[in-house]
Amino acid sequence: MHPLWTTTEIAAATGGDLVGRRREEITAVSIDSRTCGEGDAFFAIKGDRHDGHDFIADVQRRNVALAVVSREKFPSLPKNGPLLVVPDVLDALIRLGRSARLRSRAKIIAVTGSVGKTGTKEALLHVLAKQGETHASVASFNNHWGVPLTLARLSKSARFGIFEIGMNHAGEITPLSRLVQPHISIITTVEPVHLEYFKSVEGIADAKAEIFAGMEKDSVAILPGDNPHFERMAKAAQKRGLKIVRFGSEQTDDAALLGAALKPDVSTVHASILGEELTYKLGMPGKHIVMNSLAVLAAAKLAGADLALAALALNELVPPPGRGRRFTLTIGNGLALLIDESYNANPASMRAALEVLGAASVGGGGRRIAVLGDMRELGEDAAGLHRELAEAVSRSGVDLVYCAGPLMQELWNALPSPQRGGYAETAEALGSQLVSALQPGDAVMVKGSNASRMGPLAKSLIERFREPAAGPTA
Repeated sequence: MHPLWTTTEIAAATGGDLVGRRREEITAVSIDSRTCGEGDAFFAIKGDRHDGHDFIADVQRRNVALAVVSREKFPSLPKNGPLLVVPDVLDALIRLGRSARLRSRAKIIAVTGSVGKTGTKEALLHVLAKQGETHASVASFNNHWGVPLTLARLSKSARFGIFEIGMNHAGEITPLSRLVQPHISIITTVEPVHLEYFKSVEGIADAKAEIFAGMEKDSVAILPGDNPHFERMAKAAQKRGLKIVRFGSEQTDDAALLGAALKPDVSTVHASILGEELTYKLGMPGKHIVMNSLAVLAAAKLAGADLALAALALNELVPPPGRGRRFTLTIGNGLALLIDESYNANPASMRAALEVLGAASVGGGGRRIAVLGDMRELGEDAAGLHRELAEAVSRSGVDLVYCAGPLMQELWNALPSPQRGGYAETAEALGSQLVSALQPGDAVMVKGSNASRMGPLAKSLIERFREPAAGPTA
C-alpha cells in the first residue's frame, strides 16, 4: 500500500524546512492532537479555542511522523521529533491541499446549499464507495480549514472525491471552490439562513453560486429546479460556461421526480435521471431526502458510476449523526421513538423535520412531540421566522411542542394552547419537563441550532432511556 505522502513531498508542496531526523512515509494528515498517531503528519494550526503548537510534545509522544509548525513558534517548541517549519501553518495546509488536487485523477464533486449539504455528501459517499475508492469530507469539514484538510487527505488512487463547502458570509466559497476545482457541483437549495449576514435571500443565492468559481468550462452544475432562485443561479453558471443539470419535480427536469411513496421510515421513488427511468428505495424518510437523491444519482452518473448500482445502494442509506437518526426509548413498560435532528436548524430544515415527525408512526395513545430550540443567525426577521413555524407544526399534525430559548418563545406564543407542551429558557431546563411527560407510543423529534444545545438534550434522553436501535435507520 502506497503512503498518502512522503515527507519530501510535503516539504516541497509547502516550501518548509525540515528539522530533525525524518521518516519518509506519511500515512495520514491531522490537525487534532487527540486522534493523530504514528505515521501521521500533524499540522499545528491555530483555531478559535486552541493553538496546535501547544500540543507538539503530546503528538511527539504519539510518535507522529512529522509536525508542521510555524517559524514564529519554532524556537520555543520541543525538538524531540521531526518538524517541518513553515511561515504559516494554515497556508501550508492549503498548499498541500492544492498539491493533492493537482496530482489527483479523481472525479471531484462539490456540494453546497442552505440545507442538506452533509446528508447529500454522505449519500454520495455511500453510493460511490461501492464502485471505487472514494474520498469525502469528514463530518462537516466544509470551511477554510476543513476543505484544505480534506483535500490534503485525498490519495493519488481515489476514483471519486466529494467535498462539502459551506459559508456564513459572501466571498467564503470562492477560494474554496478554486482550491477544490470541482468537475461537478451541487447546490441542494437556497433558503433564508445566515440572514444576519445577508441583506436578502438573493444574496445567499449569489454566495452559493460562488461554487462555480473554481470550475472549468463544460463542467456540470446540478441545480434545484423547484427553487425560486434557480434562474439566478443558472445564469451565474452559464457565465462560467458550465453545463446545467436541473433536478426537481417537473417531468421535463434532467433529474425528474416522477412519483414517490413517502412512508414513516423509508420512501420509494420513481425518477428519470439523465434519460434513464428507474425505481428505487431510500433508506431514509422525507420529501427533502427524495429530492436530494435526484441530485445524488445525477452526480453519480455524470462521474462515471453505474446508475443502477448507485440507486440500489440508496436502500441502505443511514442518516448522519444528529440529522434524523432514530432511537428506541424504553418508557416504563413500553417503547417510544426519538428522532435526533439536533445538528443545527434553520426555517427550511425545521419544516422538513416537522414533516418527517408528522409521518412517523406512533403507538396506541402515542403523540407526536416536537422539541425545538432557537434557530440562530436569522437577523432582523428572526422573531417572525420562529412564529411562522406554527403553520408547519399545524400542517404536520404535531400534537405537542416543547420550546427552548427566547426566540422559540415566539413560536410558543403563536401556538394554540392544546399544542403547548412546555417552555424553558434553555434546553437543559426543558429536559426535566420532557422526561416527566414522555409516554409509551410517543414519537419525539429534537431540533435546534447548535448554539441552542439541543444535541446534549437528545443525548441525555437516549442515555436515560437506553439506546437500542430503532430499525435499520438507527
